[in-house]
Amino acid sequence: MKKTLLITGGAGFIGSHVVRLFVRKYPEYRIVNLDALTYAGNPENLKDIEHAPNYVFEKGDITDEQLVPALFEQYRFDGVVHLAAESHVDRSITDPLAFIKTNVFGTANLLNAAKNAWKDHFDGKRFYHVSTDEVYGSLGKEGYFTETTAYDPRSPYSASKASSDHFVRAYQHTYGLPTLISNCSNNYGANHFPEKLIPLAIHNIKNKKPIPVYGKGENVRDWLWVNDHARAIDVIFHNGNIGETYNIGGHNEWTNIDLIRELCRIMDKKLNRKAGESAELITFVKDRAGHDLRYAIDSSKLQRDLGWEPSLQFEEGLEKTVDWYLNNQEWLDNVINGAYQDYYTKQYVEREQ
Repeated sequence: MKKTLLITGGAGFIGSHVVRLFVRKYPEYRIVNLDALTYAGNPENLKDIEHAPNYVFEKGDITDEQLVPALFEQYRFDGVVHLAAESHVDRSITDPLAFIKTNVFGTANLLNAAKNAWKDHFDGKRFYHVSTDEVYGSLGKEGYFTETTAYDPRSPYSASKASSDHFVRAYQHTYGLPTLISNCSNNYGANHFPEKLIPLAIHNIKNKKPIPVYGKGENVRDWLWVNDHARAIDVIFHNGNIGETYNIGGHNEWTNIDLIRELCRIMDKKLNRKAGESAELITFVKDRAGHDLRYAIDSSKLQRDLGWEPSLQFEEGLEKTVDWYLNNQEWLDNVINGAYQDYYTKQYVEREQ
């Protein structure tokens, strides 16, 4: 094999799309996927490539201080694409320490293992950390996050990701570790765990259940198709300049309520319902604590320096996403177990206004 890469969190939503892209596009690479297979990590996300000759799966936790160095010793990684993270803001409000453990300590554990394994021989090595635009805080009605926007995290989740970003930069400045960071906007697409807004809404619309919307639905998000994010990660890992940060955005700002209404319109068409029928399911629930008003990414640096740009308009990507969920009900049934149902009741049903 030309190179051996470690991809962490590769059984998760974004990670599975990255693993699939790398396994298929680079048959000369050996891709090692390290995933703890917690509730959002699903081996079914990679069934189509699980027997590929250049793919290896390792079940394990990035916080394991014995396992991670042992994997570096066993496989002699040439690079790391680090996606493993606790990522849901609501869960971070309920259990912040879990986010500190995985997102902060887990990242530091990986950084330390890379530093020790590569022993200052960093030529050809790359440690790429995938982060979020939420580290920048909340925008007003105008303006965009750039790579130089000051950090202002507002939730335990974003605070833990901001901390992990700082550790990555610290290892680069202190030890010379060759690092890269990207901060992305909200992702959508196939294989998304249904605690997140779009798959949750699709599932509820299909089953004629209430669609929970926080507050008045006025919060604005920039949406990025997950396949475009995977393409950006590929470009940044291979061509990005060491020590740089790149913002990845979809140029698709939508208020939550407008997004839900668009989903309802698409679903009415797909399910042969009368126009407006699904929108009657919209149910406003008590707003999330510290809910950021608006996120919007300026990804001009990535487009200018590395030539990446989104491939889909949001409406087209949203329709593709709806089609995938409607055609993969078995996948959805398998991930919505009893623990998810308990979480859903506490998070949404008990908060109805």
